[in-house]
Amino acid sequence: MSATSPLRALANSILASIDTIEAIYSKHGVPIPSLDEQFTLKATDSDPALADASRLIATAATQLIATVRQPMETLQDYTLGLYTTAALGFVVDANVPNILKDAGAQGLHTKDIAAINGVDPVKLGRILRYLAARHVFKEVTANVYANNLISSLLLKAETLDDIKANPASQYGAAAFIGHVADEGLKSSTALSSFLRDSKGVNAPFNMALNEPGTVWEWYGKPENAVRNQRFTEAMKGGAFRYPSDIFTGALDWAGLAPESVVVDIGANVGAVTLVLAKAFPNLRFIVQDLEKVVPDAQKFWEAMSPKDLADGRVKMQIHDFFNPQPVKGAAVYFMRFVIHDWPDAESIKILKRVRDAASPSSKLILFEFTVPHAFRAAPEANDPHHALILPAGIEWATSIDIQMLNLFNAQERTLDEFTALGKGSGWKLESYNAGQPLSTLVFSVA
Repeated sequence: MSATSPLRALANSILASIDTIEAIYSKHGVPIPSLDEQFTLKATDSDPALADASRLIATAATQLIATVRQPMETLQDYTLGLYTTAALGFVVDANVPNILKDAGAQGLHTKDIAAINGVDPVKLGRILRYLAARHVFKEVTANVYANNLISSLLLKAETLDDIKANPASQYGAAAFIGHVADEGLKSSTALSSFLRDSKGVNAPFNMALNEPGTVWEWYGKPENAVRNQRFTEAMKGGAFRYPSDIFTGALDWAGLAPESVVVDIGANVGAVTLVLAKAFPNLRFIVQDLEKVVPDAQKFWEAMSPKDLADGRVKMQIHDFFNPQPVKGAAVYFMRFVIHDWPDAESIKILKRVRDAASPSSKLILFEFTVPHAFRAAPEANDPHHALILPAGIEWATSIDIQMLNLFNAQERTLDEFTALGKGSGWKLESYNAGQPLSTLVFSVA
């Protein structure tokens, strides 16, 4: 049997995943989404097999494009990619998705959009055409634009009046894009200089913005209040963006003794704890974060699960994770997207604080991205008709890794690097679930 050409092998891998996706949508009785429709949650959104197939297609398609396109065109495309970030940041700032919300499929002319947000209509049209060429927004007819499947995720609030009343009233994708297109993009201008000579500064962020303190200290300044709230909103509800079984399946929670204490460290508002508290009513939870965050957490729980607050099953606690852990001997301590914010030395200090408070039976769970290595592996072993492709989802993991370097001089880590952090802080890796994109690492006391 002759080997399939590399192009055909990539196409075969994509087609096999398309078969999987079509079967999943058919099973759920849900039509495959069109780019022209608005985003809505579907029964398929929590299907892990669909997510895996989608990521494989995206990774294989990127490799296919890189293979067939002229290398210079690929380099030019990557280099000019900063304008995608800037353009997305602009349309969020200028409220374009919200302006288009009520226009429906017929859309609005750029002159009508400009009459609302005050942007020059010609320049506005150029930005929207740039994004529509990348499948964000749809150009219905000449200079008439409508929201589509992707741009409809950029809504910041229910109405424009809500946005005017509270400029920080943005959430989800809009908040994340605003964060990356602002402090992220600005900081990236110093990335090369920092890597070549850090000049004693903490991160590219410090070099580019001429800031002596950490990003967290910068967020605490009064003039950055909106940025701080936007960042909080971008991070809030992260638990809801991932299937709940990532968190509920991380451990045999039901097997813990009744009234066992679970501590959510650096919890923000405690979105993961909410998932666990609903699933395991026999457990007690403590949501820890800094003094400035706890009031937001209190409001979140008052809105989402007031009974748990009232009966004390869930408690808010002010805690800086660089200080000694006040909850001794908890059954479980866990962190979601905490360690990736810090370099190794600080990460080990954080983990040691937890180890010092732990009992011999305590568990530590980290919910983090794990970065795979960028070498190719066959999706189906010994099948010459399928391609050697990069690990599915590697683009996202490596992008967030550079974002951590850019703002914090921190990192996403490989499995070996997480294991080393455990050894350096008194923990041993007990189990690992390489989820995509979010992994679960369970440690026991060494």
